[in-house]
Amino acid sequence: MSLVDGVGRSIDYLRLSVTDRCDFRCVYCMAKNMTFLPRQQVLTLEELERLAALFVGQGVRKIRLTGGEPLIRPGIVGLCRNIAALPGLRELVMTSNGSQLARLAQPLVDAGVKRMNISLDSLDAERFRAITRNGDLRQVLDGIEAARDAGFERVKLNCVVMKGRNFDEVPALVQYAIDQGIDISFIEEMPLGDVGRSRGETFCASDEVRAVIAREHGLIDSTENSGGPARYVRLARHPGTRIGFISPNSHNFCGSCNRVRMTVEGQLLLCLGQEDAVDFRALLRRYPLEDVPLVEALQRGLRGKPLRHDFSGAGEVQVVRFMNMSGG
Repeated sequence: MSLVDGVGRSIDYLRLSVTDRCDFRCVYCMAKNMTFLPRQQVLTLEELERLAALFVGQGVRKIRLTGGEPLIRPGIVGLCRNIAALPGLRELVMTSNGSQLARLAQPLVDAGVKRMNISLDSLDAERFRAITRNGDLRQVLDGIEAARDAGFERVKLNCVVMKGRNFDEVPALVQYAIDQGIDISFIEEMPLGDVGRSRGETFCASDEVRAVIAREHGLIDSTENSGGPARYVRLARHPGTRIGFISPNSHNFCGSCNRVRMTVEGQLLLCLGQEDAVDFRALLRRYPLEDVPLVEALQRGLRGKPLRHDFSGAGEVQVVRFMNMSGG
């Protein structure tokens, strides 16, 4: 089986949100005061597992579990174990803020999670707390160390770069990744949700980040593909570390889009930067024992998957949905 959208793109990657809740309140992801979904609107673990099986049966080969923060969802390790065992799934991966990894990294590896992406936006404890609003840097660094030691096939850091907040830390973050022997991706801030400030004030294009790194390191363009939107370079003197750039505003990557997102309330988002969605929660609960209506809805929805998002280079809000509601 294979999934193809209306413009001929093959869809083999599902980002599956398991919660809208998070123990951090990052300034680029959420407003200071958030209202989260009531329990009855959230997909159950059984519904999440059923969706994963449905998508794998239709040709999805990679699933990334996201949130909010996925590791605060009760039962997450068991869910990972059941999804990882699905016949036909090539890899189960996860994105986390790292806060729970000191205790859960090894159980996740044992459950079948292949790769782990960990958010790290600053190496300064006070600045880290300001960006996350309540995060403990030491807790996250311990989580990174635990992930590195647990045996994931690959560990990668994700850094959202913002002028006036952490742009000056790019060289230090690259050096930290080198020292740890792991990869790092630098991400342009995405204009999702009203976070109480102008996104344009802090927007930093990937080309600016690359230029800063190039002052200290020889960069070798790479054709490597991790199955997502990142463009990679290798460091001439440290070839074991990959540097990724995810550039939704300045370098549109929609032409090669291979993914869809399922929110924890069961909305299949056909594009991160558009409001198009298919309500799978209603279908799951209307047809608890029959998959055909869900498959038909998926195929209809994909035929209408937008050609591209409408993010502008300024990074101003264009979609009112917050990132934690979009699935990581």
